[in-house]
Amino acid sequence: MKNNKLHLKKGTLASAIGIVCNVLLAVSKLAVGLMFGLVSVVADGFNNLSDCGSSVVTLVAFRISEKPADKEHPYGHRRVEYIASLVTGFFVLFFAVGLVRESIDKIISKVLPETSWIVYLVLAISVAVKAAMFVFYRIVARNLQSDSLKAAATDSLCDCIATTAVIVGVLVLQFTDFPADGWIGILVALFVLWQGVKIVKDASSKLLGQAPNADLLDKIKAVICSKDGIIGIHDLRIYSYGNDMFFSTVHVEMDANIPSLQAHAVLDEIEHEVKDTLNVALTAHFDPVDLQDREALELEASVREAIENVQQDFGLHDFRLVRGVRNKLIFDVEVPYSCNKSDEMLRCDLERAVRGIVDYEVLITIERK
Repeated sequence: MKNNKLHLKKGTLASAIGIVCNVLLAVSKLAVGLMFGLVSVVADGFNNLSDCGSSVVTLVAFRISEKPADKEHPYGHRRVEYIASLVTGFFVLFFAVGLVRESIDKIISKVLPETSWIVYLVLAISVAVKAAMFVFYRIVARNLQSDSLKAAATDSLCDCIATTAVIVGVLVLQFTDFPADGWIGILVALFVLWQGVKIVKDASSKLLGQAPNADLLDKIKAVICSKDGIIGIHDLRIYSYGNDMFFSTVHVEMDANIPSLQAHAVLDEIEHEVKDTLNVALTAHFDPVDLQDREALELEASVREAIENVQQDFGLHDFRLVRGVRNKLIFDVEVPYSCNKSDEMLRCDLERAVRGIVDYEVLITIERK
């Protein structure tokens, strides 16, 4: 609870600072832009207003994300930060499109407005403030693992580049008749557009269910495999419900002859250690392996070899030999997403390979890993 309150406090402070800075920058740019008829400066001021809107969205997201789990949302509200990041990305895209239109209009109109040292002072201060905000957001985002603040940092960097381009354009306007600011504006807009696409793509990927971090997977495996009596693991899955909110399930293979209370104690220890050290709520399922059944073990080794002959990176688990009038082999095969064959075609290939060893009934479950 203490960490949640600290997370909320820091996130709220960062968002509030962003709102204040963007309001001050927007007011100053709109004032000098309208005073001297500099459309690019006015557009940059409206960009800061949009950033203010982004900061408000981020602030609201932090307040909502720290709400405790409830009946409607049993896994909490942390994913709202992904939505906030998505909204920020759309703000960036909106600004990029507007900057392109503004730049084209300036090139076509060929109007040469007046300039003043006040304009350069306001723009220079804006670059300095936005650069400081970029560094500030990056540090806080890294500390809080916040996607919305990472997006705000990217937006601040884009603003630095955009305002610098405006300064260059105003300088060229002052000493030449060439509308350089318009052409520079287009290049900047393309860069900002690219940044916005990255923000939207990353947030969308996490909302859809992005693949878990490989380092986190390895750490969970290391904790499990460090315990005595563990034969193997499979079906390790991680589900993210926002930053620092992870749930996981795994099947743990152990000797079938271990007393159930002892097996439960080992799994319970694993779950607690993963939670305490990695902050992942793990549910471990006990998969018994009969180490006394030599026939089943030898068959499993032969079937594993046959499957690897079909394709090297295929994996086998949950192998069972069911004896009856006609013996039956039941097992799962892990197949990488890069494999282009359909599950049905793979099942036929694998069944053919296994029946080359034994004439048993074969039931295969294909799992994309």
